[in-house]
Amino acid sequence: MAKYKVEISGINTNNITVLNNEEMKKLFRKKQAGDEFARDLLVEGNLKLVLSILKKFNNRGENMDDLFQIGCVGLVKAIDNFNLDHDVKFSTYAVPMILGEIRRYLRDNNSIRISRSVKDIAYKSLKYKEEYLKKNGVEPSIEEIAKFLDVKNYDVINALESLREPISMFEPIYSDGGDTIYLADQIEDKNISNDDFSSRIALEEAINKLNEREQYILDERFVIGKTQMEIAEELNISQAQVSRIEKGAIKQLKKVLK
Repeated sequence: MAKYKVEISGINTNNITVLNNEEMKKLFRKKQAGDEFARDLLVEGNLKLVLSILKKFNNRGENMDDLFQIGCVGLVKAIDNFNLDHDVKFSTYAVPMILGEIRRYLRDNNSIRISRSVKDIAYKSLKYKEEYLKKNGVEPSIEEIAKFLDVKNYDVINALESLREPISMFEPIYSDGGDTIYLADQIEDKNISNDDFSSRIALEEAINKLNEREQYILDERFVIGKTQMEIAEELNISQAQVSRIEKGAIKQLKKVLK
């Protein structure tokens, strides 16, 4: 089968090296001993991990080159903070860190566009408030501003509100020293029905009934996005075995979810 060249941030994805588990461990030991070249090899050998995560953002209209570079920042942080002694796979540790870096970037750079007419009313309202305050010692009411600008009360309220900084859905709104409550916790997702929630719980329970290897293969295949060949190399088994385990696990999930 022909390979198709894909370039992102000037990198030909066909030329990306993928490290197996043993190679990763050796390089991490060298890095811990102060070998900077080993660190570079770890970055290069895990770029495919970043690319697999970017698939989640394909249809959002974002600049994929930018997201790739941000994902690489998360990858480098993961490499610098990873500890072999914890007996955790690097991909398991790195994925949340890379995802977090990308989501933080999207959150911080997702500016809300405000129309020029709304901005115009907002700035004229502020100017009038300032002049009125200097002259009368008190701020004008919304009604007075609207009358002066010859617009509706709602237009003034909407324009002034548009100047407020947007609040993140993950902004903490209460904490008593224990669990923190975030704004997102108070917002109902009307797209998720009780049936959807029940299905999700059922799926989680079904996955928990799989053995460790089955869970690992499904996670690597459908969350991380690795190929069966890559997983086979990591587990030191054949691709046919990976395929058989994967199909068996999916069949078991379907049976439980019927």
